[in-house]
Amino acid sequence: MTVIESVHADHGAEFGERDGRTIVEHFGRPERTHRAVRNGVGLLEPAYGVVVVEGEDRLEYVDNVVSNRVPAEDGRGCYALVLDPQGGIEVEMYVYNAGERLLLFTPPTKAEPLVEDWSEKVFIQDVDIRLATDDYAIFGIHGPHATEKIASVLNGAPSPDERYSFVRGTMGDAGVTVIRTDALTGEESYEVVCAADDAESVYDILLTQGLNAAPFGYRTWESLTLEAGSPLFETELEGTIPNVLGLRTALDFEKGCYVGQEVVSRVENQGRPSRRLIGVTLESAADEDDEDATVPESGAAVFDGDASVGEITRAGESPLLEDVIALALVDYDLESDDLTVRVGGEEVPATRTELPFYEGSDQSDRLPVYQ
Repeated sequence: MTVIESVHADHGAEFGERDGRTIVEHFGRPERTHRAVRNGVGLLEPAYGVVVVEGEDRLEYVDNVVSNRVPAEDGRGCYALVLDPQGGIEVEMYVYNAGERLLLFTPPTKAEPLVEDWSEKVFIQDVDIRLATDDYAIFGIHGPHATEKIASVLNGAPSPDERYSFVRGTMGDAGVTVIRTDALTGEESYEVVCAADDAESVYDILLTQGLNAAPFGYRTWESLTLEAGSPLFETELEGTIPNVLGLRTALDFEKGCYVGQEVVSRVENQGRPSRRLIGVTLESAADEDDEDATVPESGAAVFDGDASVGEITRAGESPLLEDVIALALVDYDLESDDLTVRVGGEEVPATRTELPFYEGSDQSDRLPVYQ
């Protein structure tokens, strides 16, 4: 459930579901909204589960479990993963050091199982882990004028400059935390966190005060992140070894042991994984009766000649490029740029394309990076 569903409804929202949570699909004309975000600034309510970790041993406990180094300094954060013993990604999260507590933002359905699992494994440590999803509202600000937008409505602090860092201030009468994020849309990006009781007033300020923001939903989020070359949890990350995705921003190769580290280190020491994430642009073959004829489904096979070399993870038509673009997991040593993708039983010509597909005002921190 969104925190402010009635407010979204008043603005004409169409609702859907992602990861077990009601979300805004769009506010009408998502392609036009896509362009509005690329040209100015947009406002999204993202779906997160929130976990709070407190106690004297909170840093040590979380740091021992996740794939990245948890910052010891208040106002800092990181992007990290929980892996299974085979190195596959079980949970992605943002970990923020908020002084006497750690705030963890996870996919919505992963928060409660994480609390239950971690709580069962706490023995002599001074650690308290609780679910806090309903306590907070979180809003995303994205676009080339996002920094200007935040500066126009945030009181008591400057906009944070570094990714995964945050400041505390006010918007109107509400206390807020503003985080500089990892730019998954390929644009300047922030998240504003407030108490759930303040959600309506903060959303209204973000929407209407200072530089106006265009409200957008997950359909636009998905097209923006696809253009930016950002792998997402539901389509690329879950179950995949992070090296395969080139997801180095989530890994600290110098830190101590955590579940799955052996696999990650072995793949790293081999110099390359077996597969890699690439961008693909499909040749348009849509006809008047089927406008989406060339948009492949997730799992569609990718071929180099007669050889199957991988599969599509997600695809869509880029509102700006007016091409069908896709992310694909393929054999690491694939050399050819001329490929085909199976769409509706037909082989559609496709071209391997450098990521990101679109250069915005910032670069996604999840762009694949390989040795």
